Amino acid sequence: MKKILFFDVDGTLYNSDKKLPASAKDAIFKARENGHEIAIATGRAPFMIKDIMEELQIDTYVTFNGQYVVYKGEVVYTDQIDNETLTEILEFGAQRNHPLVFLNEKEMIASESDYESVESSLATLQYPYPQIDPQYYLHTPVYQTLVFIEEKEQPIYEQQFPQVQFIRWHPFSCDVLPDGGSKANGIRKLLEHIDVPVENVITFGDGLNDIEMLSEFGYSVAMDNGHERAKEVASMITGHVDNDGLADAMKKLKLI
Repeated sequence: MKKILFFDVDGTLYNSDKKLPASAKDAIFKARENGHEIAIATGRAPFMIKDIMEELQIDTYVTFNGQYVVYKGEVVYTDQIDNETLTEILEFGAQRNHPLVFLNEKEMIASESDYESVESSLATLQYPYPQIDPQYYLHTPVYQTLVFIEEKEQPIYEQQFPQVQFIRWHPFSCDVLPDGGSKANGIRKLLEHIDVPVENVITFGDGLNDIEMLSEFGYSVAMDNGHERAKEVASMITGHVDNDGLADAMKKLKLI
């Protein structure tokens, strides 16, 4: 039975050097030749995955952890946190010296300048410090917001803002998602659009923001380099991303 395969980017497609291993690239193309459909499911923005989508010839993707979903180049679903809530988070953060970064499909904009937490976090994604506009979300659609807080500070935000989720992706930063927002929700919206059953889905991931999609569909693969909570819910655990783990899993699943 032909499957639709959803791949996380960082730590799954990209190795520790933020590069796509040759073995993973070959496996993706062989799986497509075998009739399987290839898609990306990432916390990144569309503009951040342009290179890998071109390299792998992918035009179907779930980005911003499910908030911006595209099938074969067509936007089929979007979701946003309301501006009132973003204003409250912005003001709450400003009182504690915690900046935000706003993102949409084209760009990212910071609420404040000169924060080491912003610079060091975004450097891991190989992106520079954004331009500054604290009111960006008021005049431009925003599909993802980052708040730059340490883990010890996260419970304060979760208590203050129960209507949103704070999903950690870096020691200094959390994604802020609508209640119920996840890669899994974005995948479900895409499946509804193309009328494909969940049993036909295989997901591949490694992080905390992959937990829902690793646990809710037909079959799932967690990378050995992944977070323990991600590995706990996956159907199988494959090797490290740096050691051809993705290609090995696809062979074992007879996708290639």
